[in-house]
Amino acid sequence: MSDWQAEDSVGAKDGVVAEDGLFEATPEESAIVDEPDVVSVAERALSSVPPGAPLAVRMRPLTLGEVVGQQHLLGPGAPLRRMVEGSGAASVLLYGPPGTGKTTLASLISGATGRRFEALSALSAGVKEVRGVIELARRRLLNGEQTVLFIDEVHRFSKTQQDALLAAVENRIVLLVGATTENPSFSVVSALLSRSLVLQLQSLTAADVQELLERAVTDERGFGGAIAIDDDAMEHLVRLAAGDARRALTALEAAAGAALDTAGDAPGPVVLDLATVEASVDKAAVRYDRAGDQHYDVISAFIKSIRGSDVDAALHYLARMLTAGEDPRFIARRLVVHASEDIGMADPMALQTATAAAQAVQLIGMPEARLALAQATIHLATAPKSGAVIAALGAAMADVAAGKSGLVPPHLRDGHYKGAEQLGNAVGYKYPHDTRDGVLRQQYPPDDLVGVDYYQPTAHGNEREIADRVSKLRRIVRG
Repeated sequence: MSDWQAEDSVGAKDGVVAEDGLFEATPEESAIVDEPDVVSVAERALSSVPPGAPLAVRMRPLTLGEVVGQQHLLGPGAPLRRMVEGSGAASVLLYGPPGTGKTTLASLISGATGRRFEALSALSAGVKEVRGVIELARRRLLNGEQTVLFIDEVHRFSKTQQDALLAAVENRIVLLVGATTENPSFSVVSALLSRSLVLQLQSLTAADVQELLERAVTDERGFGGAIAIDDDAMEHLVRLAAGDARRALTALEAAAGAALDTAGDAPGPVVLDLATVEASVDKAAVRYDRAGDQHYDVISAFIKSIRGSDVDAALHYLARMLTAGEDPRFIARRLVVHASEDIGMADPMALQTATAAAQAVQLIGMPEARLALAQATIHLATAPKSGAVIAALGAAMADVAAGKSGLVPPHLRDGHYKGAEQLGNAVGYKYPHDTRDGVLRQQYPPDDLVGVDYYQPTAHGNEREIADRVSKLRRIVRG
């Protein structure tokens, strides 16, 4: 499934900007009265695709059965499925990465009950075009026809442009389907948000992309069996796509064209191999199996390069993982762990940087989130190193595992319940904030662990200062 729409829009009659190619408006569609029976969007779309259209346009799903991915939104009873099947009538904002099906879903919604489909691009349309479509929809509504207004890159509309939609959306003069790659909570006015369902689309899985590629190979809209893809070439195309169906089909079209030109009139299907794909898309395949040895070898080398303060090697392994399609969340988690394991208090900001990068991966997604991962990698690789945090925790846990727990000193026990004082709980506890320095002599560990030093600061980075402070604190607390 993909929102494989053409990038540019062309001006249409009545101030409407129609999508170039698959949903281009015709003079007959612009007429308001005395129109013939509505032809299904699938039939109309298929008949309007020119033979030379890009593969991504030709292979756009025409029915719900052809859609892959987004099962969290298309399961039985889900709001989006109900709309596609014609039983829902709410405006929606589709939020997700490129190539995940935003335009496709909009067209399927419009075709569910014969609704008219109009498309605007926020890159080229203004308030005048928006009002033109609304007026067109208002006149159609008088004849019992509802209009689906698809707005691509809706987050690029100004507040004034978005406000121009409010009344039409609220009164269902148009059924709005807005597509955006940015979180609509930050880019769409609250009034429009409250009148729409916000549905988040996810990047396609590797299996989803492979299914689309296999369909393009066999379907008459694609290559009709004229080519076959070997396993290595298929794996490379799936990785190149990074969850974007349009990107996958564009790469396949380029590689298949080269293979067919080379084969000439040779009989039988032409086999598309890895070398042809690499040459066609000018991107070498990265030998990286996310479930095999390479996965563990490369992430191990990545962390060890950061630990060894080789920022350039760390960036190489990061690039290698990103290029191969490694899950960025996995990389982010390893950076967060490493920030405490190998840096710790030598640079306390390292953990904050790594955590912020992990949050950026969740908030922004790929490919932009790779910049946050690179920044965190550089920070951690160049930071002073210390294993004192993991060593301290390891020593403390070893003592606990060895049975060195002991009783909590009575003055530290909970004294907030009736009868606690009679048991001696919390009796004699000294409140540190009652002193000038906020530190005083008092026993905190169990008797068996008095005087045990778990945390041993290094002389690296911030721990140089911590070492002196820890030493002074121990002298005061232990007396």
